[in-house]
Amino acid sequence: MRVIEVARFGGPEELVLVDAPAPVPGPGQVRIAVAAADTLWLETMVRAGRGDPFFPVDLPYRPGVGVAGTVTTVGGGVDPQWIGRRVVASVGHAGGGYATEALAAADALVPVPDAVADRDAAAVLHDGVTALAVLGIAPVGPGDRVLITAAAGGMGAILVQLIAAAGATVIAAARGEAKLSRLRALGAEQVVDYSAPDWTRSVAPVDTVLDGAGGSYGRAAFGLVRPGGRFSGHGMPAGGFATGPAGAHDVTTTGIEAVQLSPVRRRALLSEAVQAVAAKRFEPLIGQVYPLADAPSAHRAIEERTAIGKTLLVP
Repeated sequence: MRVIEVARFGGPEELVLVDAPAPVPGPGQVRIAVAAADTLWLETMVRAGRGDPFFPVDLPYRPGVGVAGTVTTVGGGVDPQWIGRRVVASVGHAGGGYATEALAAADALVPVPDAVADRDAAAVLHDGVTALAVLGIAPVGPGDRVLITAAAGGMGAILVQLIAAAGATVIAAARGEAKLSRLRALGAEQVVDYSAPDWTRSVAPVDTVLDGAGGSYGRAAFGLVRPGGRFSGHGMPAGGFATGPAGAHDVTTTGIEAVQLSPVRRRALLSEAVQAVAAKRFEPLIGQVYPLADAPSAHRAIEERTAIGKTLLVP
């Protein structure tokens, strides 16, 4: 098989394609012929050597936290009826998902319906799960005004669609006209470029902020929440998770800890996300698909914030 390995921490060029023996599933595991691998901003931090203390890895390691594809082999104790089925699954932190074949725990598998493409299943593997978890914590409804930062990312694009469908007014914040135009098409009533100075001046007070950006963007967005509103600070690409000022007791605030899910809960939400795609409740925004050998370009696009929506790797 072919797999990406990282022998030393550094830039995207450290993602190197190598040949390796196909992995052999152990008890409770399956082997998946990978059709699409998920990529995450967090993985760029780990590759750069900034994963400690929460996401440590020992060099060399094989990146890739989740895949969609077809089960080809099962290990001991696994129902052989999984063989030949299309599935999507997390493979664990630095689990080797950037590969043509990957191992996954059988109890992590979620079947992919015929109506859902492998790439769409991979695209909701983490972003769809987290979007549903966030809305479970900070529900919105008709008449609400909701500001979403990092709205043109994979999770942000899902949130825009679900919240617009719920009858709320969506204000979508992102960088650059290319991203803003995509957000308008997804149902955002107002779009705002938060790379512009004083961008918050164009946004009236909101009931809820769903902050996928963090840093200065998230802190500025917090100031737009009206008394009695909600702020979810679940993203950090712009420089750390955002929180409100001390004494901001009139706003209900939740952080990333609120979406730290058990494996059972994560699998249930992944199943819900895949079924939502099948039912056309939302469509994942896949902006970039790179061949496995071009994994460095995928990480570079994520780090340089030129990526729109989800970035995937394919064999």
